Amino acid sequence: MLFCGIIVSSVVEIGLEYTNTEEFCADACHSMNAFIKPEWAKSAHYENRTGVRTICSDCHVPKSFFPKTVAKVIAAKDLFHEIIGTMNTREEFEERHLLMAKRVWNKMRKTDSRECRNCHTIEHMAMDEQLTFQHNAVPEMGRTCIDCHKGIAHSLPKTEDLTLMKN
Repeated sequence: MLFCGIIVSSVVEIGLEYTNTEEFCADACHSMNAFIKPEWAKSAHYENRTGVRTICSDCHVPKSFFPKTVAKVIAAKDLFHEIIGTMNTREEFEERHLLMAKRVWNKMRKTDSRECRNCHTIEHMAMDEQLTFQHNAVPEMGRTCIDCHKGIAHSLPKTEDLTLMKN
């Protein structure tokens, strides 16, 4: 029985890790390849002076097993929408862009931008090149990374009402 449990958990973990790859996220899905990947490819998270590149899962999937599993279950709706072709055109993508962005922004606020902090820490920032007083005050202000850095890896949704962006 223990052996079966080890096998099942190993298969689950392998499956979770495969769905964290760039090939699965950015290349296998039409909507990601056509609309999201080009935005990311223009960002500092794709190409930068340090040579470090993030992939979808670095920002969108927790590292710990249980939060990762919950994220994957929630993301199953994305696979469903990919299968039924919810976003086959640029217009369909733009129609859903703000809703999708708000979901990610809210998740990042709820987790205090946990995935950002996997790579970025205030202690290791080159504060002489950054706005030291703002980064140091972020926790006391009740803010998190995404509150200031929307659009860092993807374009901001096109919207007539920019006040929507605050939510």
